[in-house]
Amino acid sequence: MADSQLDTQQQLRAATVGFDHLFANDLTKARDTFAGGDSPFHAMGHGVCAFLEAALAMETGLMAEASRLLTACEAGAKNQLKLTKSSSQTTPFPAGTEWELLHSDSVILLGLTHALSESYMGYLQCLYAMNSAHSKYTKLYKIVFPSGLDYYSTPAASIPSSRAASIRSGLDGTSAPKPTRSGFFSRFTGSTLSVPSTPQIPIGAADGSVDEFILSGTAFGYGLFNLVFSLLPAKIRGVVGFLGFNHDRKLALRALAVSAAKTDVHAVFAGLALMTYHGVVLLLAGYQADEEHILRQYRSIVDKLEVRYPTGSLWILNRAKILRMSYDPDGAIKVLQEGLAPGLPHTFAQADGLLIFELAWTLLSQRRYQEAAEAFIRMTEINSWSHATYHFIAAGCYISLKDYEQAQKLLDKVPEFIEKRKIGGKELPTEVFIKKKLAFYKEKQKNLTGSEADYVRAVKISPAEELAIFWNTHTRITKQSAVDHIEDWATCLYPPPEVESEYIVAALEKQQPAAGDQKADTPDELAIRSLLLGIVHRTAGDFASSRTLLQDAVARQSTVQVSTWVGGVALFELAVLDLKEMEASGSAKEGGPMAHIDAWTRTFKAALEKLDKALSLATQQVDLSSRLDSRIAMLKDEIVLKKEMLGLTA
Repeated sequence: MADSQLDTQQQLRAATVGFDHLFANDLTKARDTFAGGDSPFHAMGHGVCAFLEAALAMETGLMAEASRLLTACEAGAKNQLKLTKSSSQTTPFPAGTEWELLHSDSVILLGLTHALSESYMGYLQCLYAMNSAHSKYTKLYKIVFPSGLDYYSTPAASIPSSRAASIRSGLDGTSAPKPTRSGFFSRFTGSTLSVPSTPQIPIGAADGSVDEFILSGTAFGYGLFNLVFSLLPAKIRGVVGFLGFNHDRKLALRALAVSAAKTDVHAVFAGLALMTYHGVVLLLAGYQADEEHILRQYRSIVDKLEVRYPTGSLWILNRAKILRMSYDPDGAIKVLQEGLAPGLPHTFAQADGLLIFELAWTLLSQRRYQEAAEAFIRMTEINSWSHATYHFIAAGCYISLKDYEQAQKLLDKVPEFIEKRKIGGKELPTEVFIKKKLAFYKEKQKNLTGSEADYVRAVKISPAEELAIFWNTHTRITKQSAVDHIEDWATCLYPPPEVESEYIVAALEKQQPAAGDQKADTPDELAIRSLLLGIVHRTAGDFASSRTLLQDAVARQSTVQVSTWVGGVALFELAVLDLKEMEASGSAKEGGPMAHIDAWTRTFKAALEKLDKALSLATQQVDLSSRLDSRIAMLKDEIVLKKEMLGLTA
């Protein structure tokens, strides 16, 4: 091995020690290790530490620091690439491939920092940055995987044919993907590497070697690149055609799985990307074409990384998410609490913050409101993302407990937190939502009493439960929790709901809403009540009542004043209901869903029509519309997969 290649190998292995500390939750040792070297690999380590802190905490200041460090890594990789441009080839790949890859890594991570805002401007900035890596990753993919990915192993033992990842992106199914035309920015993003003219056989690589770094890194980068593009909101993805790129989510997931089967740092990030994707789809898509397969894939990746880094919060988090997605919230809570226990490394505060955040939502889903409130407030000690949001949700928990004095104290602090953020940065989508809700509560209280004082008394539906709609918390709960929610919401507003489900009837027999001298509650509240009741009736298995309630929420869209997001979300939930109801009826009949192709076809048509209507309502002026936009995209992908499973043309 040439001296330069030996030096590169030593630098890579030295930096890998730092990444091992990072993934084991010891950020201090990781940074000390990265500070001990001056290679671009060490610079990348510093950048990744800052990026993970920024991504996990959603903090603007940390994002700026991550951008600075990743830019330094990008410059270092560029310099190394120039130095090796005239060097002789010492690996199966062209000289400098590792530096080309490291440079692309820094570019893609820089792009992701922009997407963290969940704003349309952030997505556009991400798109611009990601496009600069387009030609690089395409060329790297052709060099490293000229015959595709079929011969490379993945962490899962088997992959059902219904979800087999396609490696086609152009007309040739055995070649690497090709862009349909030159990208708009392509003249700025040329690569210094040449593409082999003949295919190569699959290349093996020793664990920890530069060759493995290249193989795993190329699969990771190209996979993540495709996946991020595919998950951008539809309004932003429309720009992709203009840039000359067509994403392929199946290829993305396959490429990430190939990377995850390796042992280098890219393999860990590929596993994290897959876990995050699977967790998001399980939580937010609403319906899964093959939920068991997703859970098997998810578990296989978590098992591998948890054995390697048993103290790492990221893997503890995903173990808990699997339990929550599998309808074992108590098991999830136990795993999260153990992960936060004294005695484990806790120098990576942002990773611990994810455990607390997941714990808070899981406690909320179980109606353990006191503990949930305490967990959300604890988040303010971990990061500065949005103390307004944490206080707002915690206040909602106390409203559910009917502790109005504590709830009002928390709500009184919210405006100050929002103003502080406005001085230091832009308003977050959740804070825009919160400001409207606070104004709504005050106006209602003034109409009722002549004064805004003690306006928490005007709140009839917990804002914590309302925000939980956007996190889809009410879908992955037990039937008993769903029934308990129905009892609360059926009796909290006047007039009571007209839907005579067995659960609503039982709730009203226990307690009738007190009308007193009040007028009917506001159209906004009645619409939100129908939406919430529709969701939890579906969770409880009462599909007919769920449909009636969700349709009522849609019908009230023209009457709402503030909560203009209700109609689009209700249409989305109706589409989910179409699919879940068909799945339940098909599996209950002899022959299963394959015997009901016509019925499935009608179901797909009805669901897609609702999703298109929902998308038309999710304008930029509607609160948290980008989240609904992404959920619609995920559900449409699940519909495509279900069609494939049934042998229908996508």
